[in-house]
Order: sequence, then C-alpha cells, then structure tokens
Amino acid sequence: MRGLFYAIVDEADSVLVDGARTPLVIANRGEQSAQRATLEAALHVARSFAHGVHFSLNPRERRVELLPAGQAKLATSGENFQAAVRGPRRGEALVAQALTALHVYERDKHYLVREDRVQIIDESTGRILPGRSWEQGLHQMIEAKEGCTITDEQSAIARITYQRFFRRYLRVAGMTGTAREVSGELWSVYRLPVVRVPTFRPLARRDLGTRVVANAREKWQVVVERIRALHAEGRPVLIGTRSVEASEQLSAVLNAAGLAHDLLNARQDGHEAQIIARAGERGRITVATNMAGRGTDIRLGAGVADVGGLHVIATELHEASRIDRQLHGRCGRQGDPGSYETLVALDDDLVRSFMGTAGRICVRILTRTGARRLNTIPLRWAQARAERYYASVRRELLETDDRLQDALAFAGRGE
Repeated sequence: MRGLFYAIVDEADSVLVDGARTPLVIANRGEQSAQRATLEAALHVARSFAHGVHFSLNPRERRVELLPAGQAKLATSGENFQAAVRGPRRGEALVAQALTALHVYERDKHYLVREDRVQIIDESTGRILPGRSWEQGLHQMIEAKEGCTITDEQSAIARITYQRFFRRYLRVAGMTGTAREVSGELWSVYRLPVVRVPTFRPLARRDLGTRVVANAREKWQVVVERIRALHAEGRPVLIGTRSVEASEQLSAVLNAAGLAHDLLNARQDGHEAQIIARAGERGRITVATNMAGRGTDIRLGAGVADVGGLHVIATELHEASRIDRQLHGRCGRQGDPGSYETLVALDDDLVRSFMGTAGRICVRILTRTGARRLNTIPLRWAQARAERYYASVRRELLETDDRLQDALAFAGRGE
C-alpha cells in the first residue's frame, strides 16, 4: 500500500466534526474486571448518596464529584465494602463510577441492553456502536447496574484523534449537506474550504416554524393532534426523536390514540431498509430516531406529491443545528414538495442543560403572550451555546493531542 494518500469522506461534518469529540482507540483485553460483588457493593453505597449533599453532578461533562459530606459518608460505610475495595482511594473511585452509571448514563438513551450486553448508542446517528465500550471500569459498572454479564476491562494500546488521523492524508475531500455552520472549523483544523453546490432542482420544502410547549406530556399530545390531521389528508409523516426511550414513549402514545405506525430505532436496526422503503407511502406514519436522519432517502409513493409530500416533525432540538437540518432534509428532496416543523418542550435535555432557569422563564412568558416568533430566540441561543461548548471540547482534545506529540518528539518520528 502507498500509505495515506487520498480520503473521500461521506457525511464529512459527521465524521470530521461530530465524531471528533472522541479519540480513536485501539484496545486489547486488559486486567480482569472487579468482581460483581464489589461492583454491586459500590452501586448499593452510591444509591444512598443524595445529589447536592454527597455529590455534585455535571451532566454536560458527564462528570460526578464527591463532596466532603460524601467522602465522610463513604468513610463510615459498611465493613464489607471497605474490605472489598482495599483502600479509601479505590473506594472513592468505585463509588464515583457507580454514581456516574446511576445518574449520568441512561438506558435506551446512551446505551441499549440486548442479548445480555450493554451496547453504546451513537447519539448523533441513533445507531449501535459495535465493539465500543467505556473505559476506566465505567462499562463494567453499567453492566452490573443492568444485571448483565461482566466483561473484562479494555486497556488502550494506541490512540489518535480524528483530527490528527485525517491530517496525515496528503489529500482529503468530503461531501455533506450541512457544512456551512462548521466551515470555519473545517478550515482551521483540516485546511478544507467549503464549496456550495446548488441543488439539481429548486427546493419546494416549506418550514412551518417552531412551537414551544411546557413539558414532554403536552408535546406528545400536540404531536398526536398534528399526525391525526396530516394522516387525514393522506400525507406520510416522519417523526424524529433523539433517543430510543423517546421513540418508544411516542409509539405508546400513538398506540393509545389508535394510530398505526412504524417504529425505527436501534432495536429495529435489522428492519431499517423495509421501514424506510415504506415511509413515503400515502398515509404512512413513521416514528424514528436519528437513524432516519442523515443520509436517508425517502421516496414518495404514488399520489403523495399531489397532497403535499412528506411532512417531518422534529420533537427535540439537537446540540448542533446541523443535525436538525439533516432531519428536515428528509422531506422535499429532488424538487418534491414537503414540509417540516419543530416541537420543543421546556424540559428537553438541551433546554435544561444550556438555557438555564431565566431562559425558560423568558420562553414561558413569551409563549403565554402569544409571541411565538420571539419565544424561539432563547432556544436558538441555547443551541448556539451548546455548539460553542462542544467546539471547545474538540479544540481542547486536539490541543492536548498536539502537546503530547510535541512532548514525545524526542522519541523520534511519529507513527
């Protein structure tokens, strides 16, 4: 082989930007994991800890820190746990991992339990990441939490960031429909300019705006009303959700309302092609995670264009507006008619993590006064704040990688 010469990257922003928050790691089987009894003992102790009293939680960074009260409580924990962990530092580390497994990582949102295994879900694509596992014993702690077989810990033998890996190619090119927002990052990191290619046919896609509701329960009611009205017109509807849990919640609501539908998430990944092939048929209702977003081509059935084409309902904002635009782009393709709208609840993850209490109060006031166009401004501000935060995470990861490479320069040429 001639080496890393030319890379052509499909969905370039997903790979070069979204995927770049996590380094590529080559691992092998390391030392045997802690015994199930030790992990379960740590979980038992962690369940007695109170948030804000014994530990602090940073869901944005997915980090748990023991407070002085928590450290004191841990020191007086049962003798069985103290004997199992063999030292206070080991005990603190195990309990911190247990608190992270209990309060940060959620089943059917961050991971799926299938065939006695914990499988990580890619939050950007909604797909299972085969062969991936969390490091430093977190994966084994989540396995103990879910009652799965405990696997051996993996030890990293090599790691490299996406940025450094792709910069080793002499030539890099890519394609995506949503590169505009990250054009600056693509240039600064990879020296890749962004060139816009016009659509083959004029766009006939209509934006019906964003609607804000108080909570998830009200959101699902509004979604059902919209689906019922569109279904009566014969239009196919695609409803996008952010997690397996949310898709199944909506599916249960639709079943209770007597609306037949298809469900596509990481559990149904073996039937993806069949579900997508039917999603554009007249009157079809499809509930899906991001699996039906980026790169999915939904063809319209006979007569569907005459009634307005596919309608897309986004039920939550993502940390990057590009991912929202990918979902919106499932309708109105190749000059076909189509429309999309967004429904946001004030208890959605993005709103709670990046807007703050003052922002939520502002949105509630604007919603009650009927200023529907203005109440979306704080939402977009929160989304922009999330984009800046994750851009800083990628930048810090790259800077750390560059510093490490410089520090090891005395060892000779890089890999």
